[in-house]
Amino acid sequence: MASLYTQQGRNVFRTWMLMSVFFTLVIAVGWFVSYYYNAPGILYLAAFFAIAMNITAYWFSDKIAIAAARAVPADEREYRELHRIVENLAITAGLPKPRVYIIDDPAPNAFASGRDAKNAVVAVTTGLLGVLDRSELEGVIAHELSHVGNRDILVMTVAVVLVGILSVLADIFLRMSFYGGRDRDNDNRNPLIMVAGIIAIILAPIAAQLIQLAISRRREFLADASGALLTRYPDALASALAKIGSYRAPMQHVSTATAHLFISNPFGAHEAGQYMQKLFSTHPPIAERIAALNGLRV
Repeated sequence: MASLYTQQGRNVFRTWMLMSVFFTLVIAVGWFVSYYYNAPGILYLAAFFAIAMNITAYWFSDKIAIAAARAVPADEREYRELHRIVENLAITAGLPKPRVYIIDDPAPNAFASGRDAKNAVVAVTTGLLGVLDRSELEGVIAHELSHVGNRDILVMTVAVVLVGILSVLADIFLRMSFYGGRDRDNDNRNPLIMVAGIIAIILAPIAAQLIQLAISRRREFLADASGALLTRYPDALASALAKIGSYRAPMQHVSTATAHLFISNPFGAHEAGQYMQKLFSTHPPIAERIAALNGLRV
């Protein structure tokens, strides 16, 4: 039986392995585009715009997520118990207390965001507060605080940057190829490299998106393990996930840009096409997360 510590270690290792594959893919595609057009500046320009765009999104991640979910600050008198749980768990985790928000939505869900621990926010829906008992709510809050402590916003921003670079490079390549951006009169490039590179650059954005989603799913497993380690009670988080997973309807206000932040898929659960759903989802199936928690020991 795996312990919380070994589960956490495995998930960290798998995440960074995926990130390594991601970096390798970006370098390979960037090199090919530069090789194809004999213009290294293309890679630098694409990287600059992708990084600038995503650093802005990272810096304002809390404001973007709050606005997208239409969250409002949780009144400390009305939600005294929620504030107390967040504060106690933040102290246990060695983190500053994040700002607490409420989302008026019947779907049980929650998210954490912020570029660092000092600028973190935790938001929960009214539906979540209505269906969970105290220990289950502690498990969910511990999961969200684990995202903050594990710097998941940073990891996912790096992943988004790499997806952006690949998408820009592929777009530049396809547009320049269509409009004849390469001098074919003095073309002595290896034809095998050219064919393999063209196929790879067409498929690279799809592969990059799949890797980004895989990283997101790994971070959810890691936050589950870290959250259970924080409360020392994995059964509570497993019970909370079961209740969250039983609600099938999507949230009222949700964006694809912030979907990965939530503890559960905010677009709702669907029975059909489970394999494809798993492959293209930002979250692993609830049943797998519960099974992983049930197999852990403190």
